[in-house]
Amino acid sequence: MAEHAMTIREMCDAFDVTPRTLRFYESKELLFPTRVGQKRLFTRRDRARLKLILRGKRFGFSLEEIRQLLDLYEIDDQQVTQLTKTYEIAKERLVDMEARRAELDDAISDLKKQIEWGAQLIASLKSEQAAE
Repeated sequence: MAEHAMTIREMCDAFDVTPRTLRFYESKELLFPTRVGQKRLFTRRDRARLKLILRGKRFGFSLEEIRQLLDLYEIDDQQVTQLTKTYEIAKERLVDMEARRAELDDAISDLKKQIEWGAQLIASLKSEQAAE
């Protein structure tokens, strides 16, 4: 049975991306849809690649890192190289994300203190105005 190829619209709907995003990933040679006239048709392989691209972007992988990881799939070692490299980059991203989260937690804490200080100052000033 022939594989169902998806149109650009079907891909956009399935993955919640824009046509521009798909064309961008195609221009960066991350996706390789087949062309039938003006139509782009995306295979099961393209869908799997897009899923990995979107996951990689969500985790902060660069497009170049994603490309390298996708290219490693072609090595005939049962994906050991690809999985090992993905694992290494993922560990680095996790350290980066945790550091950013700690920085963000600190900033949130500081902002909450400033908001509380501001609320107290406003209340104090309003109290003084009311007393006049």
